[in-house]
Amino acid sequence: MGTATIAPQTADERTTASGGRRKPALAGFGFLAPFLLLYVLFLVGPSIYGLVMSFFHTSLVKGGLSTFAGFANYAEAFQTPEFWESLWHTVWFTILTTPPLVILALAFALLADRVVRGRWFFRLVFFAPYVLPSAVIALIWTWIYTPDIGALSGWLTTVAGWFGVEFAPPVWLGDPNWAMISVAAATVWWTIGFNFVLYLAGLQDIPRELYESASIDGASSWQQMTRITVPLLGRTTTLVAVLQIIASLKIFDQIYLMTAGGPDFSTRPAIQYIYDVGFTDYRVGYASAVSMVLFALILVVSLVWFTIMRRQEREV
Repeated sequence: MGTATIAPQTADERTTASGGRRKPALAGFGFLAPFLLLYVLFLVGPSIYGLVMSFFHTSLVKGGLSTFAGFANYAEAFQTPEFWESLWHTVWFTILTTPPLVILALAFALLADRVVRGRWFFRLVFFAPYVLPSAVIALIWTWIYTPDIGALSGWLTTVAGWFGVEFAPPVWLGDPNWAMISVAAATVWWTIGFNFVLYLAGLQDIPRELYESASIDGASSWQQMTRITVPLLGRTTTLVAVLQIIASLKIFDQIYLMTAGGPDFSTRPAIQYIYDVGFTDYRVGYASAVSMVLFALILVVSLVWFTIMRRQEREV
């Protein structure tokens, strides 16, 4: 039996092959070019410029870079009580919203996944509020929380009357003890649909054969959920938790629209503090320094949380 010989490629063939490989790469870069250009112009560029401004005493009135400040802006931020108060308000909002938006989204997704027909309806119902802009959400919930004429106060008063209890509802957005909780509740109602859809997609990726095998082995529904569903949703839970923490730490819109940081700055988050010192006090350099501090904190929290969740996934 003769042996086949492979003729070596000529220079023209090698050039043609390498050119064929370059064409898809060039096409890919061509498709990415518009996004990369916008990404650099509107995100990377301003971020670098903000980092540079944080080392200068820059005023919004004067414009440009003025006196070099070094780390003076950062030192002032760490010594300013208003910054720490706004940072605590941000953390408190994150604590109020993240656990419900993870746990409730998972619970609702588990219930909706059991529905055989009309699953699209539950997706629509849960996801519909998420597409509404923050201004609309603020108007809806400000009306709900309005004393005397608001739906929430009237409903709670009626329910309390059924049991013979006198109930005086608080001023939900005007009481420092209730304002942040009220905004957090509105945020949970508004954004739970996004996490719900993520969990529902994760549930559909779990092979049904695992549940059938577990049923044959005598596993109960609770055991199937704790031994199969929850562990296999580990990646989805990590994604949902990290995205929710980042989103909550960047809270601004609904608080600014519903309470404007009040009453008595009791709900002013870190980003609104940056807005106030930058566009009200015109201290852009100091506001840039506070922005960099907040960015660093968000980055550290995200990395720590992501590392913890990844370790838990490996242990499972």
